[in-house]
Order: sequence, then C-alpha cells, then structure tokens
Amino acid sequence: MKNYSSLDAFWMPFTPNRSFKANPRIVSRTEGVYCYTDKGQQILDATAGLWCVNAGHGRKEIAEAIGKQALELDYTSPFSFGHDIGFEFAERLIKHTPDPLNKVFFANSGSEAVESALKIALAYQSARGKHGKFKLIGREMAYHGVNFGGISVGGLTPNRKGFGPLLQVDHLPHTLDIEKNAFSRGLPEHDLEGAEALEELIKFHDASSIAAVIIEPVSGAGGVIMPPKGYLKRLREICTAHDILLIFDEVITGWGRLGSAFAATEFDVVPDMIVSAKGITNGIVPLGAVFVADAIHDTIMDAAPEGGVEFYHGYTYSANPVACAAGLATLDIYEQEGLLERASGEIGQYWEDALHSLQDLEQVIDVRNYGLIGAVQFAQPDGTATPIGGAMQLKCYELGVMIRAMGNIIAFSPPLTIQPEEIDQLVAAIRAAVAELY
Repeated sequence: MKNYSSLDAFWMPFTPNRSFKANPRIVSRTEGVYCYTDKGQQILDATAGLWCVNAGHGRKEIAEAIGKQALELDYTSPFSFGHDIGFEFAERLIKHTPDPLNKVFFANSGSEAVESALKIALAYQSARGKHGKFKLIGREMAYHGVNFGGISVGGLTPNRKGFGPLLQVDHLPHTLDIEKNAFSRGLPEHDLEGAEALEELIKFHDASSIAAVIIEPVSGAGGVIMPPKGYLKRLREICTAHDILLIFDEVITGWGRLGSAFAATEFDVVPDMIVSAKGITNGIVPLGAVFVADAIHDTIMDAAPEGGVEFYHGYTYSANPVACAAGLATLDIYEQEGLLERASGEIGQYWEDALHSLQDLEQVIDVRNYGLIGAVQFAQPDGTATPIGGAMQLKCYELGVMIRAMGNIIAFSPPLTIQPEEIDQLVAAIRAAVAELY
C-alpha cells in the first residue's frame, strides 16, 4: 500500500531518474527467486538483487536473527569498545578464507571495503618504511565502488569523469577479447599474455613506487569479463616478484557465486587481501569486510607505539551488531544447504548449457559464464548509436525477468537457489525480447 504522494523526494542511484519516474517499476515484496511488483506481477530475479541475495529472498532465519539481535544489543560503538557477536562473526568468516587471510576489517559496503583495503595497503607500506610505495594499479572496465579510491582504481569512464583529480593510479588492460574467446565455456583459453602488461607498468613506474594492484577476479559491472586461464596466477607471481600487494575485489565473486566461497579458492590463487560485501549478509543488511593477511596486519600493529591507535580508519557502523547477526544467519544457510559449492555442480552445468543455447541467435556475438554468473553480448543494432541493453532490460522486465544491462551486454547472477525451470524461464524471456526488439 502506497504511503507517499509522489516520487520526487527520492534521488535514485545509478538510475535515469526522469525516465524511471515517468514509468516507475516498483517492487513491493520478494520471496525465493522472485520479486512481486505493486501491480502483482511476478518477476524472476535473475540478478539476485544487485548480485547479492545469494541465498534467495525472504529467508526467515535471517529476519529472525536480525529481530532478536536488535532487541538484545542494537548498537554500541566499535571504537575502543567491542561486542561478542563481532568477534564471533569474524572468527566464523575466516573459516572460509584461504590462509593466511585471517584478519577481518569491517566496513558497511563494498565501496567502503575497497577504500579500507587501499588504505591498509598504504599503511602497510608506510609501516615497513616503504614510504615511496604509494601508487595503485587497477584495470580497465573494472568497478570498485564509488568512493574516490574506488573510482580512481576503477576503469569505468562514466563513473570517473566529472569528479576532478583522483588518486595517482594506472590501469591494466581488460581481458575481454571476443575475437579470440567468443562463446567460451568457463575461463577463456587465450590472452594469458595480458597479464604481462603488469610487468610493463612496473617498468614504467618502478616497483619502488607501487603499493598494490587491485582487480576483480571476474569483472562484474564492466560486463562479466572472465580472466583467461592462468591469468590470475601470473599476476600473483609478478606481484610477489616485485614486492607489490595483490588485492582481489570479491564483492561479486564471493560467497558461492563461482562454486567456491571465493574466487581465490576456486582458482587457487591467494591474494594479500580480499574485499567482500553483498552476499556476506545475503544483501539484507549493509556490511562489508576486508580479509587481510596476517603479516600485513602484524606489520601495521608492530609499527605503532604501545597503547596507541594502530590504524586511523573505521566507520561508525563497523561490525554493526545487527549486520553481524544477519551475516551469521547467512553463513548458517550457506553451510547447511551447501550453497557455496552448488554452482560447481549440476545446476552450474545446466546454467552453462542454457545460456550457450542462445548462441544460435544471429544478434548474439558472445556468451560468457562461470558458476552461476553469466552474460550475453549483442551486436550494436544497425542504424543507431544507442546500445540495445537498456531496451532489453525493460523488455525482459515486461516479460517477467529482471536482468542487468551494460551497453550491449545483459548480465545475470541469480540466487544460488535457482532451479532448472527458472533458468529456462530466463532464456525464454531473452529469446522473446530479441524477437520483439530486432
């Protein structure tokens, strides 16, 4: 039931506000893998909200944990005071991270977790006397949130332009090569040599000036771009050889999306830090985290005077008790239902086969997938400079499926609980949308 008189007050994020408010799409409730509009239409949520509702919507276990925690301990300052649930949650989380990433720094979102990771990298270099190591390296077409550090190392031009001078960074080339790797199933075979571009950047800047490299193991908002086989291992080798930290931004790839708790585990590459958010609480209460190698943490601790603050950084809501309760309940679901590994089994294979069945559409120039993440890329429509993705997103919504659009790319990251018949519904909607739009 509406209890507002207009849509004017809410300035919506990453939204064409004028177009939306002329034709609003209002979600009233959610359950399982579906959203329901204010008009009663059932919509398959093929993006798990914003890549985050991994265990599906309406999980009563999480809601009950939130309510219980709010009545017992709703909030207390995380600055020089602690609470049991924060320590419990941190201990539970690191059971899923690769050694030696055994320390957790809490934030409130992926954007804040990225900022925290970059500051930890700089603090670490300073703590060990490497004050000249302050440059950061990101990658083209990468998304690392919207704070100034994140847009500096990010590689999406619309997110960067218009915000003035950013941090001193450089960027690796992206790994999307449709000419060589179109319709790859899983990781593409070609362009491992793209990792060697890091060697060239290091030669240009000199390793003594570079603090860290940050990448998404699989780029999400840039278009669901997979790393070529061996690419991540080669980046790890280069960073180790040149004494540069390697940060994996796993805000999207974490918590079962690829068939393991983290891409670091799935691809057997251990970075120095992992950035996490979204699925860490099933997207229900905002929370982010940075998983940090013991040596980095210990170096920062040991460099500070006894009794002093070791790291001048944090947030009012770091390790918010209610968010931690949501996270613990989410972990229970992941572990009890085997969701962290589900994408690597039969449903992941069904997903792959279903998406690649769209290869027969002449307008489709690429299909990409891994675990329960995927994208379909279309040719630019003839006679127009407008990408087709936006129209595809609106048409699929009309047909009962919620997807993400990025230029000529449509992307999917459904709840890990999705079933074969729901995957079939998604593919059928894409086919119907293409038939209507082209």
